[in-house]
Amino acid sequence: MTRDHGPSPRRDPSRCGPRRVGEPVTGVSRARGLAPLRRVCLILVRLCAALLALAVLTGTGMAWSAKNEVESGFTHSTALGQDAPRSRGGAVNILLIGLDTRKDLDGNDLPPEVLAALHAGDGSQGGYNANSLILLHIPADRDRVVAFSIPRDNYVRVTGIPGYQQIKIKEAYGLKKAAVHARLLEQGETDPVVLERRGREAGRASVVAAVRDLVGVPIDRFAEISLAGFYDLATAIGGVDVCLNNPVDDSEYSGAVFPAGPQHLDGAQALAFVRQRHGLFHGDLDRTHRQQAFLTAVAAKLRESGTLTDLSKLSSLMTTAHQDIVLSDGWNPFDFARELGAAGTLPVEFRTLPVLRYDVIDGQDVNIIDPAAIRHEVRTAFGLESPDPAHSTDESADVTSESADTETSATPLPAGAPSTDTESATPLPDAGAPVTTVPGDTIPCVD
Repeated sequence: MTRDHGPSPRRDPSRCGPRRVGEPVTGVSRARGLAPLRRVCLILVRLCAALLALAVLTGTGMAWSAKNEVESGFTHSTALGQDAPRSRGGAVNILLIGLDTRKDLDGNDLPPEVLAALHAGDGSQGGYNANSLILLHIPADRDRVVAFSIPRDNYVRVTGIPGYQQIKIKEAYGLKKAAVHARLLEQGETDPVVLERRGREAGRASVVAAVRDLVGVPIDRFAEISLAGFYDLATAIGGVDVCLNNPVDDSEYSGAVFPAGPQHLDGAQALAFVRQRHGLFHGDLDRTHRQQAFLTAVAAKLRESGTLTDLSKLSSLMTTAHQDIVLSDGWNPFDFARELGAAGTLPVEFRTLPVLRYDVIDGQDVNIIDPAAIRHEVRTAFGLESPDPAHSTDESADVTSESADTETSATPLPAGAPSTDTESATPLPDAGAPVTTVPGDTIPCVD
């Protein structure tokens, strides 16, 4: 025998979802129309859930697809070496290599219209000098960035480059590439693409090792960017804002012709801005300040546009970079950019490696330096403990690469090299005090 509990509570068929506490119960007389409406509610709920799941899955798929496309599009290099020292505790040291070449990664001349925009001559000029070398340090807590510009004319000791013991650090790339190219030709290699790529890989390893031994800290990642890359990067983000203390007219060389004060530069103008050295009081050292200002301007533009946190914009920027940038093996630029974007605006402290004096060696202008002082300054700026003074080398100075092709060492200059005393008729280089900038706050004015 069943008990009669009375009419079952019913929801108003005009609503979907559970009944709220205290909501009046409708009469039985409306029950006949309930079943179809309940099915409609159920279908709507399921449809919404399906659409939400589809959105999540599609978004995840798009992110994965974009990330995979970005990663696979870059040329990667093993020039760091598997046994090279690495930073500890989550800090990252990144070497930016600005390569002064008018050729693409296969050794072909850049298109005439690109060369014209670059105002940098034809493919026979420039060689393979690493004219821009900047070492970035990002601490584990991601609260700031420390950037050291390495003047290209710093005179360093090298090994592994036939016929050379001391060179300007910018030459470590091109001279090693030329040596490997010649050796491969002797071995019977004739494929120009193979010659170019293997030569440039040796050049990367050479300049990375030279910088690592000079500064005395590990290099965890590096990025090589060509002249065309500077142009394409500035163009892709819509140009950059810079400020000059004085008007400049370097139309004969870099093509830099700008008034004093703040101004907006397009891609070609931005390249001329970072390339100018003629007409500047300290030449290349003043040019390092231009490069620092360019990086600040790029960071500000990326922040203002939200590129680092916008999947579509970031993917588009990375795609533009594929043809001009070489990355160290294992570096995931997509995740790295997203991580920096999530960290917010980071202050950047710009420094320039100290120079003792200028000199002329074998007809070339060079910077005479003190490697020990440089290592101390870099380690102090990065917040690292100084190496044991009982040892003549630090944790990275005694590291050699896997083969003689990539071995480079920045040991003290031999007897007979120019002295390191600071007396000189030429005014001493002014690297300037460290300058801290916050991208987007102000535009730093430079010479």
